[in-house]
Amino acid sequence: MEFLECCETAAEKVTAAISPLIGTEEGGNVIKMGADGTPTEAIDEIAEEIVIECFRRDCPCRDLISEEIGHIDMGGSTGTLYLDPVDGTHNAVTGNPFYALSVAYAESGVTTKAYVRDLAHGETFYAELGKGAFCNGRRVNVSATSLLEKSTISVYCKKFDPETILKIGTKIRRWRLYGASALELCYVGCGRLDGFIDLRNTLRVTDAAAGILFCTEAGGRVTDKNGQPVHFTDDVSRGQCLIATNGKIHNKAVEYLR
Repeated sequence: MEFLECCETAAEKVTAAISPLIGTEEGGNVIKMGADGTPTEAIDEIAEEIVIECFRRDCPCRDLISEEIGHIDMGGSTGTLYLDPVDGTHNAVTGNPFYALSVAYAESGVTTKAYVRDLAHGETFYAELGKGAFCNGRRVNVSATSLLEKSTISVYCKKFDPETILKIGTKIRRWRLYGASALELCYVGCGRLDGFIDLRNTLRVTDAAAGILFCTEAGGRVTDKNGQPVHFTDDVSRGQCLIATNGKIHNKAVEYLR
């Protein structure tokens, strides 16, 4: 089974399994501490087990790295999957309809395929290296916004350190904060957002790998907060900062964040 087909199968099963838990205390029950050092809630564990089972059976790769289970051997010969079973867990357990399944496939350290399923609305975001980005099968591109003053950007910073974000906050037209980074990166790729800025230093490869490929394949640009290439480690306990934009406002965004 191909990567995309396997992702679609897993997404349908995840949607069916977690739907009864959306907006419930049961879905938010803490099961254990995840490999990323944050609590694994019931909804996360259920989704993760489904995706692992689907790929192990139908599309085996060599390794899988998930923020809940960490690194596991999948029994295949090549390739690594980066999985966030429910990106936006807090949204899901509180009933806010913005959460997703995020899966990326990499060969020799290079992400070549990306899949993000909006589990609340059923939208599918897919990208392949060098072949573009697609939402529900339709090719998409980043926005044409060229001025920060007219931009809409999703902005995250640490609650106890807001100073770094205030300068750019006075320049952009609209702030957004949805709470699911994989989807927000895809929204930049689709032109629904002009940028996504996360300065918490907590984004992990599992959060960002799929969304980054989608965004860049749609014509966007993704860097660290200094405008340099962003590099993630496979250690899901270590995070990074990230700036993703349509490319046209990127240099100005970096400038205002310095």
